[in-house]
Amino acid sequence: MMRKRLTFYIGIILIGISLFLLCCKTLPLKTTGAVDAQKIGDGIYEGRYAKGILKAVVRVTIYNQRMTDIEILSHRAGRGYDVGPVIVNRILERQSTRVDAVSGATSSSNVIMNAVQDALDKAGEQSSEQ
Repeated sequence: MMRKRLTFYIGIILIGISLFLLCCKTLPLKTTGAVDAQKIGDGIYEGRYAKGILKAVVRVTIYNQRMTDIEILSHRAGRGYDVGPVIVNRILERQSTRVDAVSGATSSSNVIMNAVQDALDKAGEQSSEQ
């Protein structure tokens, strides 16, 4: 009887570890990098990105063909790190969505970068239609 319980608990622990590793796997970065200023018109654009439990919605302001403001409307992080201000500052400084992630919060950083890239992609699409 004791052996069955031990086997049961070990099985539960292994399943828990497997689920944890699956959920916390680093989110791939899908951004393209530097902003192509020639393809983006002035305006405010919303972008979103979600992968598993990680989600971000951002509002990017483009003025004079530069990103001037990024507002994080919502951000659901895996471990609760507030990486938003750090990533936003890095993106605005480099004018690129391909910046260094916050150590220990790579996936949370990447979900914000991907959401900003989504907004930039939408900005480029709208500019090319005009």
